[in-house]
Amino acid sequence: MVQDMNKASFEAAVAAGKPLVVDFYADWCGPCKMLAPIVEQAADAYPQVTFGRVNVDAVPELAMMFGIQSIPLVILFQDGKRVNDLLGYRPYDELAAAVEELL
Repeated sequence: MVQDMNKASFEAAVAAGKPLVVDFYADWCGPCKMLAPIVEQAADAYPQVTFGRVNVDAVPELAMMFGIQSIPLVILFQDGKRVNDLLGYRPYDELAAAVEELL
């Protein structure tokens, strides 16, 4: 399951130190809508990883914190640190390979 995140829930997930995958998106973004079911599929396949999504319009402070200028952007965190970015639409295989690297 992919959880919708605000600033507080995002910070809590990062602080937990578990592998974390966060999809930064907007409701008006076509590629974001195409990526959403792929992120859901990955969340189902990797229950040991926390998956979240952040609406950049609803939580602009997180978008600014990470300098996000283009979406969709998937950021992967390990031990609370940003370790990989996937910019733009990606097929499932690419997202799964990035998650495998995280593990």
